[in-house]
Amino acid sequence: MTDSEARGTAMTEDATLLAELLAEFSPSCLVADAHPGVGVIGGWRSVDPAHRIAGPALTVEVRPDQLVDVLPVLELARPGDVVVIACAGATELAMWGGLMATLSRMAGIAGTVVDGAIRDVDELRALDWPAWFRVANPRRCPPAPPEVDPLEWMNRPVRVGGVPINPGDYVIADENGVSVVPPQLLGEVMAGVRRLLGTEARIRDRINAGIRLPQLLAEFGSL
Repeated sequence: MTDSEARGTAMTEDATLLAELLAEFSPSCLVADAHPGVGVIGGWRSVDPAHRIAGPALTVEVRPDQLVDVLPVLELARPGDVVVIACAGATELAMWGGLMATLSRMAGIAGTVVDGAIRDVDELRALDWPAWFRVANPRRCPPAPPEVDPLEWMNRPVRVGGVPINPGDYVIADENGVSVVPPQLLGEVMAGVRRLLGTEARIRDRINAGIRLPQLLAEFGSL
């Protein structure tokens, strides 16, 4: 098997694990509970609480004093990517909107996480576009000036809410927040998720059988 074939097989296996995860309630919580190496970011708003996504991060780092359009990210995007825009929580201008979402859907992008502002929230909702953001702001970003190449800001390590996110890290987002799983930990994380789900199923069975809290704590230690 060539290196390219091996990478393709690994990506397919990871995609299967992520699809398994998204079939469960609160996937961001499950991975956060499953392994201490998972990064967690809270305090987000989402276009639709029902949205949930999981995919590799395509990172963009934008200086908060130089907020510009990140349209060139589409040149680097692959189907299934989650665009993560790190702009240090700057909210003066919107980093994402309806046209970007429309173009991103055509490119097969899974969704967007913006550590700042977006706009066209109603249009994003009509498009059924998954997006997580800090605030909404009607004013859009200007195009980058000729001397600035936004491609230089993309596919590089970033930090969002103090959590490091590297290109290719798996981003799991739902109405609870955003969790970040380094790809080398995905197998361990999913094994932990399965153990958690098994334990929670046993706890629910005990609760439905009328077992009281002291007995539950004695048996399981914590809930």
